[in-house]
Parts: sequence; C-alpha cells; structure tokens
Amino acid sequence: MQRSGTLQYMILIAVIVISGLSQGLLLPVISILLEQKGVSSSLNGFNAAALYIGSFAMTLAAERMLGAVGFKKLMTGGIGLVLVCLLLFPLLPGVTAWFLIRLFIGVGDAAINYAAQLWVLLMTPAEHRGRNLSFYGMSYGLGFGLGPLGIGLLRYGESVPFLALALLFVLVLLPAFSLPDTRPERAAHTEGQARRFRRVYRLAWYALIPALLYGYMEASLNSSFPVYGLREGLSETQIAALLPFAGLGGLLLQLPLGLLSDRWGRGRVLAFAGLGGGLAFMLLPASPGFPATLILLLMVGGLVGSFFSLGLAYAADILPRSLIPAANVASFFHFGAGSIAGPAVSGVLLQYGYGGWAFGLMGFLYILFGCAGLLFSPKREF
Repeated sequence: MQRSGTLQYMILIAVIVISGLSQGLLLPVISILLEQKGVSSSLNGFNAAALYIGSFAMTLAAERMLGAVGFKKLMTGGIGLVLVCLLLFPLLPGVTAWFLIRLFIGVGDAAINYAAQLWVLLMTPAEHRGRNLSFYGMSYGLGFGLGPLGIGLLRYGESVPFLALALLFVLVLLPAFSLPDTRPERAAHTEGQARRFRRVYRLAWYALIPALLYGYMEASLNSSFPVYGLREGLSETQIAALLPFAGLGGLLLQLPLGLLSDRWGRGRVLAFAGLGGGLAFMLLPASPGFPATLILLLMVGGLVGSFFSLGLAYAADILPRSLIPAANVASFFHFGAGSIAGPAVSGVLLQYGYGGWAFGLMGFLYILFGCAGLLFSPKREF
C-alpha cells in the first residue's frame, strides 16, 4: 500500500475505533442511567434496541446512498450525525427523547461502518485483504471493549460521558475531511437485486448467521449485563471493569482465529468457536464470583467476538465474486436484526426475573449454530 493509501487506511481505522467506542460506551451508560431512574428493564431493553433499529433502517438504503454521495460524504455525514446526537443527550433527557436520539445514532453508526468497511476492502490489495479485515475487526473491538470504561465518568456528572465521546468524534472528523472523495465503481448486473439476494441465501445461509448472532450477543450483553449485574449486587465500578474483558477476548483471538480459519477452514472454526462460546454463556449465570465472571466474559469475547468478520470471510469463500457485495449488505442486515432482538428479548427476561435465562438463551443459540455447522456443506457457484 502506498504512503497516501496507508494514511487513508489509518484514518479509517481511527474512525472505526471511535465508532466501536461509542457503541461500547452508550449501551451500558444509558442502561445504568435508565435503571437508576426507575425505568423497567423491558422498556430499558427496548430503548437500547433503538440504536439498532436506526442501523437496520440505514442498511436498507446504504448501498444506494453510497453510490449517490460516495465514501467520504457518507462516512463524514454519519460522524456528524452521531456528534450532534451526543450533544443532545444532556439537553433532552427522558426516555422518549433518548429513544429518538439513539435511533439517529444508529443511522449514523451504520453509515460510518458500511462506508469504512467497504472502503478498506476496495483500497487494499487482494493479497492483504484478509489481514486488513482482521485489523479492521480488531479496531472496532478495541473501541467497543474500551467503551464501558466510560461508566466511570458518571461520577463527574451524567452529561460527562456524552461530552467526552463528542470530543473524540470531533477529533476523528477533522482528518476524515482530508480523505479523497471517491465512489464505488458501478457494477453491471445481469440479474435483478432480488434474485442476487436469493442466490446469496441459498448458497451461503450458514455464513450469514454469525452476523445475526454477533449482533444479538453484542447488544444484549452490553445493554442487559449492567442491569443484571446491579441486581446481582455488583457495583458500577465492577461492571465497568468486567465488560471490557469481552472485547479484550475478541482482540486477543481475532487474528489467531482468522489465521486458523485460513488453514483449517472457516466453517470448522466458526462451528467449534460457537460451541465453546455457547458453553461459556451457559455457565455465566452460575458464575460464583467476580474472577469467574471475568474469565467467562474473556472466553465469550475471544470465541465469538470475531463472528462478524469470519462469517463475512466465509461467505466470500463460498460465493462468486459478483455476489460478495450483496453478502456484505445481508451481513449488515442480519447484524441489525440481531442487535434489535437482543436487548428486547433480554429486557423482557430481566423484567420477569429471568435474568440468567438471557445468557442461557444466547448460549443455546450459539451451541445450536455450532452443531449445524458440523453438518453444513457449502455448494459453490463460480
């Protein structure tokens, strides 16, 4: 990669770190604030889902918007939208207002991630795409893992986490303006969009499930675990210390699992990581104390924290090159759907006193996925 390309890549990575940080911080901080205000856990979970409803909606239009405005404008527009929303949190307190603000943050985050990920893929030489995609996933994981540390800023005031995050978005927005104003090449498709997506699901349905499970796990864990922890007697400081270990686990194993999947096969790695991660989730409600919970979160993050990138890479292994962009859209669609369902389902379980079942259900879904992977045999069309 040339020097200018390297600088562009580093700016994109910085943007993704801050994007991950925003989601990793906002989910637990807002969940704690709403819990302290006496909001029910089911409504708390539904409020958390607003972020992903916005992301889900944006995914439906992202491909066309990218073609219309280009990578730079879509990404910087997303950064600017999130920045404005962060400043509105302290000014417009209340469940309804925060739901609407989080909805628009979801739109901005989806614009940032969709544009940045596809930009990284297209600007990277083919021989380095796997490596750079792993670094991309690690960068998002780094930000997401560090995000819960922002819970500690609540001691200085409810508005401080939002203002600190807004400052970081300003710091990445300024260099992002220096990026070139490019657009993706228009591909000529001989078949309709609906037919392309049908082929993607027929050939690579199993490879698209990891994005759904990852979205469900990420949103549910970060929105529900703080409430679950408070009700189990953990302090805000302990919760802030525990949650980053899920992200740390993903950072530690993201690249090793990617390299292992190159040699052993992505389907096998996904299946066995799902089985191991599912077992760790099953054990989480029975955890005897802080150290055991920390170890289990580290295991969970390590084993399933790279599901999105591994699943997308597996889809690229299976599908013809012409269908890979459609698979990218489908993965974001699944991620959004899982992210909406996760906090809502977990919030209802917490509401009725079944907090441990929220993690048991996640464990069951991952184990079911792992078992299905042992039977899945992809059919390739090239």
